[in-house]
Amino acid sequence: MEKNFEIKIETTSNPGIVKFEANYFLTQHTSYEFENIDQAKNAPLAQQLFYLPFVKRVFIAQNFVAIDKYDIVEWSDVQEEVAQQIKDYLNSSQPIVIETEDETTKKVPITIYAESTPNPAVLKFVANKKLVTSGHEFKNIDDAGEAPLAQELFHFPFVKEVYIDENYISIGKYDMADWNDITTEVRDFIRNYLEQGKEVLTANAAATKGEVEKQSDLDFENLDDVSKDIVNIIEEYIKPAVASDGGNILFDSYDPKSKGVKVVLQGACSGCPSSTFTLKNGIENMLKEMLKDKVEYVEAING
Repeated sequence: MEKNFEIKIETTSNPGIVKFEANYFLTQHTSYEFENIDQAKNAPLAQQLFYLPFVKRVFIAQNFVAIDKYDIVEWSDVQEEVAQQIKDYLNSSQPIVIETEDETTKKVPITIYAESTPNPAVLKFVANKKLVTSGHEFKNIDDAGEAPLAQELFHFPFVKEVYIDENYISIGKYDMADWNDITTEVRDFIRNYLEQGKEVLTANAAATKGEVEKQSDLDFENLDDVSKDIVNIIEEYIKPAVASDGGNILFDSYDPKSKGVKVVLQGACSGCPSSTFTLKNGIENMLKEMLKDKVEYVEAING
């Protein structure tokens, strides 16, 4: 199954630079910066972009292309056209960067460190590089058919569940093993796997059910005002804290009659009574405080 690339336009703190973010990785090993068409001789996509007269510099990173422009145009006038051009190129299956032998054979220096989470059965292994562009949860080896790294992790008899998001892997274990005895083994395995440049996910791996079904921009516009407020609060205030604990939270639904909110919990936040209780009450308190008389309770659903 071929990748179907989509492009999302993201502004940056520099008004001259716009990021065109892809839903798949563009390069596994490194980031590239090109200041002119000659420098881009091994980067056909960048070469094509330099034919646009306003393009000053091109950056190609793991999952985005960033363009620095000359002042002759405004981004608002050209960004949609540029996004379409990048999307068309990516979907044409032409090479993005033609890596030299040195680049493809070099070992990427990877560091992995382990972090505890509120769930004592789950440890978070954080990498110094981006692993995926959205959250993926695997409850067993059958779920991991499109995730080679997760499949290999399930070969450890103590691995119960795997959650991969952004730059970390949360691993849930069975009680048979103690983290003190297995952490080093798991950390070394993940580091060696990534250093060899092996795939984390295959090209046709779908995001987790929750990520796939979370509100798109179109769906968001169809929500009622209270639901929109809840989504915004979760995204801005709650999700970063949950991610730091090795998990994920997604808005599911809001019932205006009962004033109840349903959320989906994934990763380290899924299946742990103490963390679920704390998280549930933390969310409840925040939503009740910020949305006076609109929210009565929060129901946490395990991912």
